[in-house]
Amino acid sequence: MSYGAKLKQSIRERVEGLPWEGLAASLDESGYAVTPQLLTTQECIALRELYARDELFRSQIIMQRLGFGRGDYKYFSYPLPEIVRELRTVAYPHLAQVANRWAESLGDGTRFAATHAEFLERCHSAGQNRPTPLILHYEVDGYNCLHQDIYGAVAFPLQMVIILGGQGRDWEGGEFVLVEQRPRAQPKVEVLTPGEGCAAIFTTRYRPVRGTKGFYRVNLRHGVSRVRRGSRYSLGIIFHDSV
Repeated sequence: MSYGAKLKQSIRERVEGLPWEGLAASLDESGYAVTPQLLTTQECIALRELYARDELFRSQIIMQRLGFGRGDYKYFSYPLPEIVRELRTVAYPHLAQVANRWAESLGDGTRFAATHAEFLERCHSAGQNRPTPLILHYEVDGYNCLHQDIYGAVAFPLQMVIILGGQGRDWEGGEFVLVEQRPRAQPKVEVLTPGEGCAAIFTTRYRPVRGTKGFYRVNLRHGVSRVRRGSRYSLGIIFHDSV
């Protein structure tokens, strides 16, 4: 099936149709994976346009005020827009398989539920009731400092960001940056440039890496490099809720 035909499918069908075996292998090997195009240009535009509708969001963060970078982002309120809810709900079971394998490799007794609804029940029982999907926005000279998105005691080890435009067309610069820190080693940097409507899936906090004495934890932080021209928007899909 051509990509054009795939983009005529529902969001659920598109997510289910991703090459999950290959994505999981990339996550195991590198801590990140980039999907084929998931959202159409029209869907990306529609999501960008939601940013002006304050009633859809629970809060706005101005990065400069908190020393997070330069730009702003808004967290959606419940109920989430359907497209955001579908992306979060349908991707979760595939990533939960990776998350459970990682936990087992690290000797961690945590196990993640098979469905996102069940996982959210765990979040809410821990007092984490606020939704975390968000839209991020940068203008010229905007950037996002390296960070991890941990919002409480319950955290899912993987998350997604979907690019809502075309680098080189809508903006220049603004690359997605991942920095991995292994024990007793210099940090390793990866710079990603996913295409319009493509998702980068990546480690939220740490992942297992096999060493000579078994698996050990490797931490990863992410950010966005400086935007040199235009306006950059992206959709963040975080699977745990916030306190």
